[in-house]
Amino acid sequence: MMNPMNPVSQKLSNDFLSESSIDICNDNFNMKQYLRFKVNANDREYNDDPFYVCDIDDIVKKHWMFQNLLPQIKPFYAIKCNPDPVVIALLAHLEVNFDCASKCEIKAVLDLGVDPDRIMFANPCKQASYIKYANEKNVKKMTFDNEAELFKIKEHFPGAELVIRIKVDDSKSTYKLGRKFGASLKSTQKLLQIAKNLDLNVIGVSFHVGTGCYDASLFYSAVKSAAAVFNQGENLGYNFTLLDIGGGFPGVKNGKISMDNIAAQLNLSIAEFFPPEMNLSIIAEPGKYFVESAFTLCCNVTSVRKVVDDKKTEFMYYLNDGVYNSFLCVLFSEKFKPLPLNESKTHLLFKSSVWGPTCDSCDCISEETYLPKLSIGDWLYFENMGAYATCLATKFNGFNPPIVYYACTDSIYKDLSNDKANLMKCRSFKDFFVPLTLEPIVKV
Repeated sequence: MMNPMNPVSQKLSNDFLSESSIDICNDNFNMKQYLRFKVNANDREYNDDPFYVCDIDDIVKKHWMFQNLLPQIKPFYAIKCNPDPVVIALLAHLEVNFDCASKCEIKAVLDLGVDPDRIMFANPCKQASYIKYANEKNVKKMTFDNEAELFKIKEHFPGAELVIRIKVDDSKSTYKLGRKFGASLKSTQKLLQIAKNLDLNVIGVSFHVGTGCYDASLFYSAVKSAAAVFNQGENLGYNFTLLDIGGGFPGVKNGKISMDNIAAQLNLSIAEFFPPEMNLSIIAEPGKYFVESAFTLCCNVTSVRKVVDDKKTEFMYYLNDGVYNSFLCVLFSEKFKPLPLNESKTHLLFKSSVWGPTCDSCDCISEETYLPKLSIGDWLYFENMGAYATCLATKFNGFNPPIVYYACTDSIYKDLSNDKANLMKCRSFKDFFVPLTLEPIVKV
């Protein structure tokens, strides 16, 4: 009998992705079933190593949702949260643009053949040599929020197209970026006047309501504040053409806030303060939104410690991934819930703690959770691991970050391979696949 997943491993054709593969699966794709398939596959050098699975369909469907809810807004993916090259290639094919914060991130996008006009250098405080690099590569759009940055840009890239980053209310966000970035509304008039005196071209306004926003009204207030700065620019003789609403969009379903809530506030505020006759280019910088729910991590139980105290039995489970690798992203995420990959024969749950592989006692993934009794060699998986996990991982104690596998359903693959959808001048995502065959690689 053929494997019901019907995966077909496809090699990507370009050099820097040559070690990656994409499995084309049938349309009843199930992540848990697919994880079991990969655990039992023979194509991994060490078959107990941890690994990620990237669900290509999830990213594509997020893109469709964004288009449906916010059709007037062009997303610029913030690649800092997950610079995976396959993800970047996929989003480039979907005509998503890019928010980059450094020379390395800009290069990663340009190396795909993406037009430099599709990049926003969205770091208000940039290294001088990076500004020079942006000039060399004609990446014109960049943000600023302070006086010193303007003089630096004047010296190294006087032809840049500047966007003033303003500080907005982020009090109802988990991570408040206003602590570090954004010009206060009391200082924007002065900054714009300095830019005008330096003969610099300011084209618009940007803001960020913070990562993990849980009150959609912050977007309405921020758009209103941006409109006030547009008026300041107009009074100084500028003709702003761009509004950048930043990020803060949820990356998971059933969170503290929904995309529908945010879209309602954005559509309302944009209609009120930036009506269509202004003919603005409106962009956003979603990061977690695109990738958080697309990545699932699977880890092996390498050691078990049984602890009996006051007639209570607890277990300590040691995994081959921890806070110095994938789980350092706890800085930007909710607590992680370990899920057993295989069904338990009983419904008994035991108080447990889950630990990473390093020799540091701080390497604790979960201080307290409840799990069935596990054994060495069992597998746990963690959902919603796509944001700030792979990019923050270290090699502390010699433990390498997990590799990534990619899965795509047959219908989505065919949609991505449709020549009519390939409107890009850059190398398209479909070029990373060899022709699709439907021969299963595994028989059960």
